[in-house]
Parts: sequence; C-alpha cells; structure tokens
Amino acid sequence: MRRLLSVFAAAMCLSSPTQVRAEEPPVIAAAADLQFALTEIAERFTQETGRTVRLSFGSSGNFHRQIREGGPFEMYLSADESYVLDLAKEGLTRDEGALYAVGRIVLIVPPGSPLKVDGSLKDLAAALEAGSVKKFAIANPEHAPYGRAAQGALKAAGLWDKIKDKLVLGENVSQAAQFATSGSAQGGIIAYSLALSPKVSALGKYDLIPAEGHNPLRQRMVLTKKAGETAKAFYSFVQTPDARATFKRYGFVLPEEK
Repeated sequence: MRRLLSVFAAAMCLSSPTQVRAEEPPVIAAAADLQFALTEIAERFTQETGRTVRLSFGSSGNFHRQIREGGPFEMYLSADESYVLDLAKEGLTRDEGALYAVGRIVLIVPPGSPLKVDGSLKDLAAALEAGSVKKFAIANPEHAPYGRAAQGALKAAGLWDKIKDKLVLGENVSQAAQFATSGSAQGGIIAYSLALSPKVSALGKYDLIPAEGHNPLRQRMVLTKKAGETAKAFYSFVQTPDARATFKRYGFVLPEEK
C-alpha cells in the first residue's frame, strides 16, 4: 500500500508542471493607447468567464518585430493595422483579424506651460516662433503609430522642421504621455484614449487635433497561430457590445462610425 502511494505521489509530481502550464493565462500584446480601456475589458472578461489574460502594453512596431521573432503572444492588438496584415501575409496569424477601433490624438499641456490648449496647433506655432517651447513630447514615429500620427499632424501644420530638435521621444505613446505631463516638457501629442483616463487627465489639459490632419489610426487585432482557447474567448469578448462601449467611452471611433 505504501509503495502504491509513493508511485501515485510521483505521478502527481510529474503531471503537475504540465497542468500548471496548461492553465497559464495567455499573453496579449496590446498597443500602449489601450492601457486603460483594455484593462477594464479584461477585468470584465475575468468576472464573466472566470478566465484571465496577461496584458502586455507597448509600441505596436516592437510587438510586430517580437511576434516575427517567435514571441509568446497569443493575441495582438495593434494601433496600426498594417502590422497585423503584414503578419497575416507571413502566415503567423490565424487570419487577417478584425478592425476594432480608430484612434484620435490630442495636444496635452501640463500646468504652468506657456502653451494654450489648442488642437489646431496655431498656438504651438506661435510659441515656437517666440522661443518658449524647449521640449515637446511624442511617441517615437519609427515604431509607434501614435508617434507617426503626431508627426503627420505637425507636418500638416508646417511645424515639423521647427520642432523636431525639441522633441522628447517616448518608446510608446504611454511613455510620451508621461513626458508631456511631467513638467519638464511644455506639452506633447498623445492618444485621446490616454488623455480621457482620470490618471492622465489630472496631469494636464488637452484638446483634440482634427482627424483630417493625419493618417487615420486604424487599429486591428488578430489571433496568432499560438492562440489557445482563452485567447480565442477573449478575442470574441473584445468584439461584444459591452467591450465596444468601453472603447467608445475612451474616445475611440468604432469601425462602423467611420
């Protein structure tokens, strides 16, 4: 009898690691502008299904590279749909995914800044001429879609050449928001979804930049070939009316509203 118990215990030890791995929450790669909206959605997903996901926020371009290099992500929510479509062409995703939102950008100004809260960027132009802008924050346009949108807006306003040497570049738009509201910069251009969060809105005032001033931020999500059942369930949950209402509350334009 004692021998049988020992064999049973040994079998349990051998099987436990496999069981733990099977229950590990899937890692979800998400654009930094989703930091607050997707966290809320994931919490409700857990409440309703009992399943959990691990959210990893960062720049869409960096996640695109990591997935190509074999990163562990089971689902990818990009702020630029071209990254998703590129991965689909390479056969790294289940399909071409789904457009889940269109993002907007804002000019944000911390307390004490000489800048006015003016989404037309006319006051920014005047401040640059007056020499009162020393530092201005945006996300890095090389791999952050919101950085490219900020760059596009600044170019459309004829300000890029005047401001590029004063830029403080965030690794992603969330870091750019930190820089823009820290007081060391006179302002910045960040995601509307971040500006609407209580945490960020308490640090400065903001104004929407006209959508026609930059290329649209068409945001697409997709399941990778590594996706398991929980990731698939979360992918479906993100498309429910409740989740879509959360996106809208954080300033995203829903696909059918374009």
